[in-house]
Amino acid sequence: MRLATCSWLLIFTIVFFGCADTNSKNIPVIGYVSAFEDNTIDAARIGFIDALKAKGYSDSAGTVKIIYRNAQGSIPTVTQIVQYFISQNVVAIATNPSIPTIAALQQTKTIPVFMMVSPEPSLMHLGATPKNLLGVGDDLAYIDTSFLLMRTVLQGQGKPLKVGVLYNQSEPQSVTSLELIKQLAKKYQVQLEVASVSSSAEISLVTQQLLSKNISAFFANPDNIVFAGFESIAQACKQKQVPIFTSEAGLVQRGAVAAYGADMYQWGYQAGEQAAQYLNKKVLSDFSWEKVKVHNSVYNTAVAKEMGIQFPSTFKAL
Repeated sequence: MRLATCSWLLIFTIVFFGCADTNSKNIPVIGYVSAFEDNTIDAARIGFIDALKAKGYSDSAGTVKIIYRNAQGSIPTVTQIVQYFISQNVVAIATNPSIPTIAALQQTKTIPVFMMVSPEPSLMHLGATPKNLLGVGDDLAYIDTSFLLMRTVLQGQGKPLKVGVLYNQSEPQSVTSLELIKQLAKKYQVQLEVASVSSSAEISLVTQQLLSKNISAFFANPDNIVFAGFESIAQACKQKQVPIFTSEAGLVQRGAVAAYGADMYQWGYQAGEQAAQYLNKKVLSDFSWEKVKVHNSVYNTAVAKEMGIQFPSTFKAL
């Protein structure tokens, strides 16, 4: 009996002082939420973690704890994840892409939200920019360059330009970018075939419908549903030999022929650098959101060869 009592006392002592030691380290905890599984946006998560590590905040070294959660495409789950992070007293919430950013800002006005792969605040219809919105966003100016790239390349080959576009009418960034694309198409006399989707499950069928209208190119709109269902788009377009142009460089590695857009890894890295600076100072008023710094012109060598499209040496081959 005395031996059992001593054993329980020993276990209690180890657990108690072990917990006390962990708490005394005061390790900052960051919650990271992704809206869905996607290789393109996940490059930003890797960049975010690498930047923190480069600044001395490493999960493996015990200088920071990162709680990662993926909502698997469920908007209600995104909100639940954010609420869980708040219950865990995280010092910051990292969000990727825009849907978790909006959800986090709806749930907290005090915890800094480090956005990435998100548009600037005005494009998310947030009203006045929340004081706790940090991280890195982008405007839609790069779409002009992306769209004109498609026009220059295809018309340079003497091909008529009839472009298919998918968009999600419930996503503000997607609607805004579509309006910009319509303006560009009108200005440059490009014919558009537009279709809306509300879930990634619809992508395959709607893409086939666009392809049946004899489009000469597909423009992958910056849209969360397009990201999530891009493989279906790429497969269908490949069968019809229809090149995909986009403003998202990460989609080129997944089958688009070319893009001018933000480097996803660098986007996340830039957000991670700012997060590390915040962890050093912990003064929210010293920070504000930043515009993404690194844009690239890239093309997929295999797809370009298959489609018979050539790109200038200023483009980076993937």
